[in-house]
This record gives sequence, C-alpha cells and structure tokens, in this order.
Amino acid sequence: MKKFYSITELTREFGVSTRTLRFYEDEGLLNPERRGRTRLYRAADRRLLQEILRGRRIGFTIAEIREIVHVYKEPPGEIGQLKLMMKRIDEKREELRQKRKDIEETLSELDQAEEACLTRLVEIGVGS
Repeated sequence: MKKFYSITELTREFGVSTRTLRFYEDEGLLNPERRGRTRLYRAADRRLLQEILRGRRIGFTIAEIREIVHVYKEPPGEIGQLKLMMKRIDEKREELRQKRKDIEETLSELDQAEEACLTRLVEIGVGS
C-alpha cells in the first residue's frame, strides 16, 4: 500500500473533482499533509474519502457524516461510531420508506386525475 496519494490520484480513482476534495477538507473531514502547495493524502484519508462518498450515496448530509467521523475519533470510538451509524441508517431507511409511500400516493392521485379527464372527454364526446 502506498504511503501517500496525490489529489490527482484520488480524483481519478473515485471519480470526484479536486473541488470536491477541497470541500471535504474545508469541512474538516479530510486533513491531508501539506508539502508546500502540494496535498498528500494518507491511506487513512483514502479510506475516509471512500466512506464519505458512500455516506453521500446513501443520502447522508455532510453534517451527519462529520458527526459519524468525529464519534470515531473520540470516546467511545468505533463502538460509538457503529451504533450512531446504525441509528442514522435506520433514520434514513424510514425517511426513504416515507418518500416511497408519498410517491406511491402521488402516482395513484395522478392515475385518478388522468382517469377523470378521460371520462370527462368521453362524456363531452371527444375521442382520446
């Protein structure tokens, strides 16, 4: 395993922009070593970036990701982080279930509205 990764290597590997990496750095999520103007990312930064991107894909906000990361760094450490992660996963899952329910209800209402329009068009003698 490499000791350091350049910003270019990480952007290519993970398909993100340099701006994205700088944003995560500004948000306190990544802390690369600096040599002059060059950012050098450690293997731990690479793993953390992988987890940040995974968190974003499943819908976590930057604040939620920051909270999960910081719990790991302080007591109770990994156990606390895992418990918090499970709690956030449950919350996200419930949020998505509610969104799915709302979408299904909206689709049903659209179907009913369309059917009412078609019925009325037939009543007034207009073909569909």
